[in-house]
Amino acid sequence: MSSQIIAPIPGIFYRRPAPDKDPFVEVGDTVEAGQTIGVIEIMKQFTEVRSEAAGVVASFDVEDLGMVGPGDVIATID
Repeated sequence: MSSQIIAPIPGIFYRRPAPDKDPFVEVGDTVEAGQTIGVIEIMKQFTEVRSEAAGVVASFDVEDLGMVGPGDVIATID
């Protein structure tokens, strides 16, 4: 059963911890419940986005550096 990762706050979604670093996770990667899959930045404050379920990253619905709003789907975990 699929699980969606939802944006808790508005801001800019980053898939990487820093511009010169690898993404937290890629499509096809296995994630554990509570694992960070990205961060959202708003006014220089960063909030980690975590998977609530264990599984495999099926897709990202938001591109790196994409704008998100509260309730937007960021990724799907199968």
